Amino acid sequence: MTSSDERQPKRRRGLLWLVAFVVVLFAIYSSGWFYLAGRVKSEADRAVATLNKNGVEAGCANLQVSGYPLSFAVSCDNLAYEDDARNIAASAGSFNAIAQITQPLSPVADLRGPLRTSVPGMVPLWIDWDNLQANVKLSWPLPRRISLQADGLSGQTDPADDTDPVQLFSAGKADGQLQPNGGDIDYLGNFRDLEIDSEAIGGRVLPALDASGDVTLKNGVALIGTQVKSLRGQTIEIRNLDLSSGTARITVSGPLSVDAEGLIDADLMIRLKDPKAVAVILGAAIPEQKSQIEQGFGALALLGSEPSMPLKVVKGKASLGFIPLGKIKPVE
Repeated sequence: MTSSDERQPKRRRGLLWLVAFVVVLFAIYSSGWFYLAGRVKSEADRAVATLNKNGVEAGCANLQVSGYPLSFAVSCDNLAYEDDARNIAASAGSFNAIAQITQPLSPVADLRGPLRTSVPGMVPLWIDWDNLQANVKLSWPLPRRISLQADGLSGQTDPADDTDPVQLFSAGKADGQLQPNGGDIDYLGNFRDLEIDSEAIGGRVLPALDASGDVTLKNGVALIGTQVKSLRGQTIEIRNLDLSSGTARITVSGPLSVDAEGLIDADLMIRLKDPKAVAVILGAAIPEQKSQIEQGFGALALLGSEPSMPLKVVKGKASLGFIPLGKIKPVE
């Protein structure tokens, strides 16, 4: 028997072992996939049952787990939550979340509108969108990042009686991102082409606006899971809050806090671009103060096209530079 004849059975045996290993590996993967699918459904049912025992009605209608073998997808026909004791209700359309096998800790989810909400102290709302997508970077104990992006966002009131709804706003695009930063929570976000309906703000007129924000909520991680009912005791750091329309722009930065009595303390820097254009917008939005606004911003324009000034609030008493602005009421 030649050496080549001896190698042939060895190659066949090696190939058979490789095939057997792949089959066993695939069987283990399949068992794990279907076990996880079963756990997701059972845990979802258990969570809903627990909520219902506490007087809450919640549901993820027709929950399905699919995507085998290359992905893991969870879907519902609609989402609903109702707490009669607190008079809180919310519902939305279909929900779909999918994680690829190559990126199991980075699921992508989309939610169909409209989102209908009813909360004490607020008119019922109807919020809709063309597309809403969430991207999550999972970690323990908190996600590393949660990102939301919406196109064609709009909102209106949702009357329970026969009265006509009031259009509130629309935005071409909006996105936001939350991520833990030590014990704090960082937020980055912006929107484009925000239009606020004049009927929603007492007939006042605002142009289409663009905005961006970079803000940190101090001690935000500890606040997660707690039912925060008040802004009192909270502190935020505004690294950049920018609002613009055309050549007009207002930028705010600095710390802001609310003490136990609801009084605001802030040490902010206000920067303007094209003060005269800003004055035109504010004059149309606050017509009863138009002449004072034009005079004040006309003086600011003498400082250049991009003046800046400090805005300080001490125990609710606000001042812009050396100009006292009055007292801000305590917040709840």
